[in-house]
Amino acid sequence: MARSLDRIALISDVHGNLTALEAVLADIDARGIERIFNLGDYVGKGPRGREVIEVCRERCEVNILGNWDDFLPDPDRTYDNEAMAWWLAQLADGQGNWLRGLPFCHDFLLSGRRVRLFHASATSVHRRVRFDHDEAEFLGMFANTPATGDGPEPSVVGYGDTHDPFYEVDRERRTLFNTGSVGNSMGDPTPVYVILEGVLGSEVDAPFSIQFVRVPYDVEAELAVAARLGMPELAGYVSELRRGIYRGAMHVPGGPRYHRQPRPQQPAA
Repeated sequence: MARSLDRIALISDVHGNLTALEAVLADIDARGIERIFNLGDYVGKGPRGREVIEVCRERCEVNILGNWDDFLPDPDRTYDNEAMAWWLAQLADGQGNWLRGLPFCHDFLLSGRRVRLFHASATSVHRRVRFDHDEAEFLGMFANTPATGDGPEPSVVGYGDTHDPFYEVDRERRTLFNTGSVGNSMGDPTPVYVILEGVLGSEVDAPFSIQFVRVPYDVEAELAVAARLGMPELAGYVSELRRGIYRGAMHVPGGPRYHRQPRPQQPAA
């Protein structure tokens, strides 16, 4: 008899959006999935980082460091503004130390494939690799670095950070995917997470799948909380949650530059 497959839910980039997190967790629970791995960025951008941390510490089996988790509570951080100070003040005692102490990556076996999860890249939580990367960037995501440590290199890599989900595989069976974002999804602003399915811990090939799940939620309720709490940069939060346009690009003529740009029109033959 074939062994039943294990399922792991991967969430990332909640960014203080408790309303979206609760909707995604409800969907995960409805599917009967018990293992949840979090790829980082619990805080910043949204109003309830403290509550998001509390929920994730309780619900997530694995929690990984994100770039916001590293620099927001950094005692040596020099960049500051009203919003940064506000988001930092939302954290409870000890949460900043917990965030900065999270592991950089998490490796495991699934259906004969070595899976590695991290937040942004194999070298740093602060180095961004977008969906339109080149071949060198693709291969670099599978390399061992001082940040990942030594050991067998992965054949499957999952990450977050860019808020743009995608899936890519090459002829050597190397598989790269981005989970997208639960709390701050760009493009389609609907929260998205990933389900990995396979035989956990197995060195033998077995069925393996990656599924992307979009979960609608009450956007206006989340924005109402942010307004009630007096969160700075509310207009940017509105742009991201309603329209899926990054706050730094919400006034850019012709739309944001971080997505694939329209092809130039060819002259008529």
